[in-house]
Amino acid sequence: MRLQFHGAARTVTGSMHRLMTDDSTVLLEGGLFQGRRQESYERNKNFPFDPSSVHALLLSHAHADHAGNLPNLVRSGFAGRIYSTPATRDLCNITLYDSAYIQVRDAEVVNRIHRKHTLPAVEPLYGPDDVRSTMDQFVTVPYHKSFQAADGVDVSFADAGHILGSASMMIDVKEKGRSLRVGFTGDLGRKNMPILRDPEPLGDVDVLVCESTYGGHQHEDQAGMRERLATVVRSTAERGGKVIVPAFSLGRTQEFVYILFELFDQGLLAPLPVYVDSPLAVNASDVFRMHPECFDQNMISYLHQNEDPFGFSRLHYVRSVEESKRLNRLSGSCVIVSASGMCEAGRIVHHLANNIEDPRSTILIISYQAEHTLGRRLVNGDTQVKILGELRTRRAEVVKLNAFSAHAGQDELLACVRAMDRKRLKRIFLVHGELEQAEVLAARLKEEGYGQAVIPERGDIAELA
Repeated sequence: MRLQFHGAARTVTGSMHRLMTDDSTVLLEGGLFQGRRQESYERNKNFPFDPSSVHALLLSHAHADHAGNLPNLVRSGFAGRIYSTPATRDLCNITLYDSAYIQVRDAEVVNRIHRKHTLPAVEPLYGPDDVRSTMDQFVTVPYHKSFQAADGVDVSFADAGHILGSASMMIDVKEKGRSLRVGFTGDLGRKNMPILRDPEPLGDVDVLVCESTYGGHQHEDQAGMRERLATVVRSTAERGGKVIVPAFSLGRTQEFVYILFELFDQGLLAPLPVYVDSPLAVNASDVFRMHPECFDQNMISYLHQNEDPFGFSRLHYVRSVEESKRLNRLSGSCVIVSASGMCEAGRIVHHLANNIEDPRSTILIISYQAEHTLGRRLVNGDTQVKILGELRTRRAEVVKLNAFSAHAGQDELLACVRAMDRKRLKRIFLVHGELEQAEVLAARLKEEGYGQAVIPERGDIAELA
């Protein structure tokens, strides 16, 4: 039994790990690597193994860094089943088509430039036809129902509480009379967050593959999250400015809208217009309504009272490009939530370009910002940033609210490990985290007696048994 780490190794993107026995090969995740354009294209295009040799794929959730390269995997020869929860499948059905549109559009833009310089044409990673084939390979399984993914590989999903339908996995592997239980956290969520149920304990395992996005960081107290948000929105409105919120279309946008609904509903904020400017987020919100089995009790109570936190009176969903452009001409205060969450593409870039030099406005960061992204530069306090090819001076206030993170903080990751049988847990592999974050978490684990906390590099192979 071997486990090879192909992505999200000492970084937070491109999640992909290959579990191999003499009889079966199962892939955990098929995520897009996100970073510098040419490096990303090459890493995503070319797999370090033969995709046709993979018997099945286990998918934890629908975010692009976990699911975004599935159509290219299928296009390259993978013909096995893709196992996920029903909600993850439904979200992938909109996110992957959206991604295909972006891939095709970006290739067209690059090729126009290449033609001017007589450079060779580039191909998109995949297109809509590849997504259609990929969706045909999905098999959905509810939480807690055991299934056989491949010969000698049995799996069950637990609720990870990260985004709608997200799952941690318990993987029982058998080979030549030996058996081993592998736990895979996927992206682990947090307790007491809006909309979704809390993450479930994974159970006892022999080997744990654990995310470490915030392995060196303690999140802000959630109890003060609503107060801080209300203060930011209120002070920006008093200045006559706009609150610009870069947010991922899946999960973060819906949570943010839900909390604003509560603040308005409870009279803690004076009503003002809220615009969700992301067609993908609009469609994702519709998928959320289809899966109440993932909701916590508070969300279910609102629905029973015929109140819709995704459709309150001050909330406006923006679909067309023309509507999006009109937001730039608004004179009054408002909140604009738009993708992408790391400010690297999409409509949020235009809203930043139009508001970053306005000292009345606030850029509110509620998502993780990876290295080499515009979002990270804003969080770092850069006063000169390049947006749409033009250098701009940041005069808007930048506020970061870590309490909105959908990733477990260090204390929550440690609690996940502590809940497991210490004697049985022999090895821990820390993935999906920048090296500095993973190193801090590894040190904490070793302090608590978990000696085998390893931070694999890309391509590393671990012999499990």
